[in-house]
Amino acid sequence: MPKLKVIICLVNFLIAALMGLALRYGSLDSLGINYRYLTHAHSHVAMLGWVYLMLYTFLVHHFVPNKKPIYSRLFWITEFAVLGMMLSFPFQGYAVVSISFSTLHIFCSYYIIYLVWKHHKTESTVTHYLLRTSLLFMLLSTIGVWCLGPAVSLLGQASAFYQIAIQFFLHFQFNGWFLIAVIAIFFHVLQLKDSKQFRLFFVLLVISTVLTLALPISWFAPHIALYWINGLGVFIQLLTLIVFLRLIKPYQLFLLKNNAKLTIYMYVFAISSLIIKIGIQLLSLIPEVSEVAYQHRNLIIGFIHLLMLGVITGFLFGFILQNKWVTFNAWLNFGIYTFVLGFALTELFLILQGSMFYFNKGMLPNYYLFLFLSSVFLPLGIGSIIINILKTKTDG
Repeated sequence: MPKLKVIICLVNFLIAALMGLALRYGSLDSLGINYRYLTHAHSHVAMLGWVYLMLYTFLVHHFVPNKKPIYSRLFWITEFAVLGMMLSFPFQGYAVVSISFSTLHIFCSYYIIYLVWKHHKTESTVTHYLLRTSLLFMLLSTIGVWCLGPAVSLLGQASAFYQIAIQFFLHFQFNGWFLIAVIAIFFHVLQLKDSKQFRLFFVLLVISTVLTLALPISWFAPHIALYWINGLGVFIQLLTLIVFLRLIKPYQLFLLKNNAKLTIYMYVFAISSLIIKIGIQLLSLIPEVSEVAYQHRNLIIGFIHLLMLGVITGFLFGFILQNKWVTFNAWLNFGIYTFVLGFALTELFLILQGSMFYFNKGMLPNYYLFLFLSSVFLPLGIGSIIINILKTKTDG
């Protein structure tokens, strides 16, 4: 797989991180740009320019043996769509230009689903099931996007229909397409074998992913039935985690023998983040906690970053470290540990401030300053990793 594509994905991630840093600064002083528009740009570049494109690159690398030119062309067309969103969202938000690039990205994703579904080759039932399921969830998530237009024209952006459509898209992107795809690649790396335990894990994973959509829906259309559906989904998700940990336990020695310590640390970081994520979702079973989390944006952002930066990016960094694009040296260690430090500090401040709101303790002194300074470590770490890859001679 060309190293250039990995670098492009990481540069997208760096730009998203710098946008996030600018948003943090916007809480301290005027940005001179629309805060909401920049938020849209930050989220789209992080999701679609970093995670989406990096997953696409890894899926083609691992599961498509006959890499026809169309796969490379699709990468660059999708990157063009990301650049369009990167340059248009900060200045106009959702408008003709940004929506056009977003629509181009969706149509590219449909073609990617078709090509990878048709051309992927794997002897493993494990990766076959997970790969196709992740692609189906990617397809399913876009229903939410297509509902946005009718929602605005019929009921407006403040309507429950509009908000639920957004949550539908985000839920199945994050918890369906992104998360299941990284698990598929991780199990491929482990060479995990098919078993009754895996089949149980797979069924529980799909059911919990669907059922836990009930929580964000309940924020905009409250109903007691949604509370019970989410409760069942979270309980099944806990069982999924238990089976997942049992599945990978026999492969610990394989990981230790075949990978550098830094790679192992990244996988431990990703799995630990996954455990914390599911632990937090267990707290959502307490109605008061769920309501407070929705009311205070700090907690929502903290949870999204836990999934995006902790779980998904943790696994993606692990996959990158397993290839020959990096040189294991002090510079790489600095990049990885600086990123993890930035992640840990920003999560700490977000959760601490959210907890203070919960207990009516007001604002943490110098909260926005601490959050901004902690966020500096994220682009610093990503930039260091990019420099390490650029200096590495081999192409993987």
